[in-house]
Parts: sequence; C-alpha cells; structure tokens
Amino acid sequence: MSAAHPPSGCLWTDGPPSAPAPPDEPVPARADVAIVGGGYTGLSAARALARLGAHAVVLERETAGWGASSRNGGMVLSGYKPATTAIARRLGDAPTAELHALSLDALRALEELIAGEGIACEYSRCGHLSVAAKPSHFPRLRAEHDALGRLPGMGAELLTPDEARRELGSSHYHGALLDPAGGSLQPATYLAGLADGARRAGASLCERTEARRLTRAPGGFSIDTSRGAIHARDVLIATNGYTGALTPALRRRVVPIGSHIIATEPLTADLARELIPQRRVVSDTRNLLFYFRLSTDNRMVFGGRASFTPTSLARTSAILRRGMVTVFPQLAGVQVTHGWGGNVCFTLDELPHAGRLDGIHYALGYCGHGVAMATYLGAWMGEAIAGRRALPPFASHRFPAIPFYEGVPWFLPLAGAWFRALDFL
Repeated sequence: MSAAHPPSGCLWTDGPPSAPAPPDEPVPARADVAIVGGGYTGLSAARALARLGAHAVVLERETAGWGASSRNGGMVLSGYKPATTAIARRLGDAPTAELHALSLDALRALEELIAGEGIACEYSRCGHLSVAAKPSHFPRLRAEHDALGRLPGMGAELLTPDEARRELGSSHYHGALLDPAGGSLQPATYLAGLADGARRAGASLCERTEARRLTRAPGGFSIDTSRGAIHARDVLIATNGYTGALTPALRRRVVPIGSHIIATEPLTADLARELIPQRRVVSDTRNLLFYFRLSTDNRMVFGGRASFTPTSLARTSAILRRGMVTVFPQLAGVQVTHGWGGNVCFTLDELPHAGRLDGIHYALGYCGHGVAMATYLGAWMGEAIAGRRALPPFASHRFPAIPFYEGVPWFLPLAGAWFRALDFL
C-alpha cells in the first residue's frame, strides 16, 4: 500500500448521491411511536408501523444509516454468530430449530422487501463460504454440516480442501462449508431504498436529531432531543453498536466492537474470476476472523477485527492489507483505494435480542449478522408494538447486564489478546 495514496472513505458511500437529500423534517410534538436509531432496524420498524396506520418518527443523531447499516461488508447471512451446534447445546434442539427457521424467514423477507420496494442494491443470492483457517477447524465445519442437515430448508454442502480450492483461488484454507442461502448487496443503496420505503409509507425521519433524555410521561414517554421534545406512546431503541447513555440499562447489555474494511482498485475480470469464481461471500473460522467478497465492479472488499483498541485508519488498513495478501498473494501489487470502520454490536450470548425492558422496546445485538435479521426484527417489533403479533422468540431469552460494565468496554484489549492467542495456537 503506497503511502502516497492512503485509503480513504467507505466504498459504498463514495461519490455523489444518486438523488438530492430530502429536507430535514421537523421533530413533531407527538407521535405514536418514537424510534431511536435510523439504521436497518429503525427504518424497517418505522415502515411496518406506518403501513399499519401508526405515526412513527425515527430520531437519528447523524444521517440515516450512518452506522453499520451503510458501512458493513454487504454480506447477507443466514444463521447467527454462534454455530448451530453451540446454540443447540445451550438452548436445546427445539429452540434451535425455531431460531433456524426464523433466520431463513429473515432472508425471504429481505428479498421480498427489495423486490416490493424496487430497491436497486445489487442483491445476489450468491452463497456464503465458511472456510477452515486451520486443518483442526475442518471437523467443526463437518459437525456444523451434520447439525444443519437435521434442520429443514438449509442444503449446506461440506467441501474438502481440494473442493474448496475450486471455490477460492487461495491455498490458505483447509476446507469449507457452503451455505447457498447467503448473499450480497450494496449496503448503502439498500439502506437508502429502505429509508425511501419508510417515508413513502408515512413515517417521519428526523436526521441530525440527537435523543438526549428519555423519561416516562403520562400516556407514554417524553424524549428531549437536540431539536425539541417529542411525546410518544411507545419507544423503540434501535441503536445497536451505538447504544449510549440515553438507555443505560441497554448499554450495559451490549458491547460495541470495531470492525474494519478495505477495498482495492477494480481487478481485471480474469483475476476476479481466479480469486472467487462463483462470487461467493466468504468468512473464515478464526476468532478474529477475516471476511471478504467481490464488489460488482470487481474490487476485493476485505474486512476483519483489525484492532480492539482505538487506532488510526492507516494502521487498520495496513493490518487488513497484510491479511488480504496472506490469503491472496495475487493481490500483492494491487492498490488499496478505500478503508473504513465502524461498530458491530455483540451480546454475551452472541445472539440478537429484541423485546421490552422497563417498558421500552428494543431490537439490537446482531453480532455481525445484521443485514437480514435487523430488517426482519425491526419489522417484527413494529408489528408487535402495533399489537399485531407477539414479541419475537428472542424476547424470552435471558438478556443479562455485563458485570462491571457501564458502557466503556475496558475488557476488549484483554479479549483481543486472548483471541489472538487462541488463533495462533
């Protein structure tokens, strides 16, 4: 990576907007539901509520999708962060099957929303490869394949190291698990289409509006914002990796973890075909994983947990570039043009949580699997708040606060060192 051409900015939001930004909406004095957070969860909830006749107002501190919703890797994944085998050990077979079915429903709902709203977001059901970073990791993939085989509608395929090399132009990995349900999209254009759909349904989107104080009030809640106060019957917190002091009880239950991504200059068609011939989305089995894919213009988009402490974009980009060239030596002479980062949101059990706490509704904690699930749970929570369905199964899962944690993740450097040691051994 040449020092004369440092990477800058997010690939997905680079360039002029495709349409003029709508004018800032005033904060209304009253609403049926106030939603804090204008990402996939909040916008999907607002769209669902508005379609049911409720007045939903989204309060977004920055601009719509400013967080992970416009800056993620654009990988649409089934399942959850923990392996199916781990979820089954923890929850049992029946709850695991229920969560598995819900995950597949989320993928179908995402496809229906994209088609129904006519969102041109480069969506492709291209399949997801989970690749074994070490020979000792392949038995884990075999166990996961066997567990998925006992669940309906999956169709996962276990690939030997030789078969995996036909899927990936790299000798760095030792077998793979192919999930044909996985996909890819351009996250920022999907977010913009979702926001337009929420507005067309009748929801209000108040950008550059920081929610500063949340208190109970007769008939609901009062939220003091940077642009005035709003009274709402119900409140939904949809802040995920940017959950802050507005809701201290939720902040103690979620951990923001930095994730970083680089993108190269466009590759030749032949080189792109050599690296990922079927254009799958890929992630590996390390604790501090790498994940990567090709963009529609043949850039390698390569991400990972490059640092567990605040650091510079130049440093995280250099770390990821070294990882990229380790996986794909063919890219040693290719220029990295973009680099960016943001927060993903983890919970203690590495599962999303959605429900009600102290009278306040919430949906968050997607642990890097949020494109489809955040959209799905946002809509589900909107319908639940409107009284049209029960809360999702995640509401019944234990959601404990993290001991000795008030929102500043002091333990992340220790956790990062531990995970690096495990990956090394």
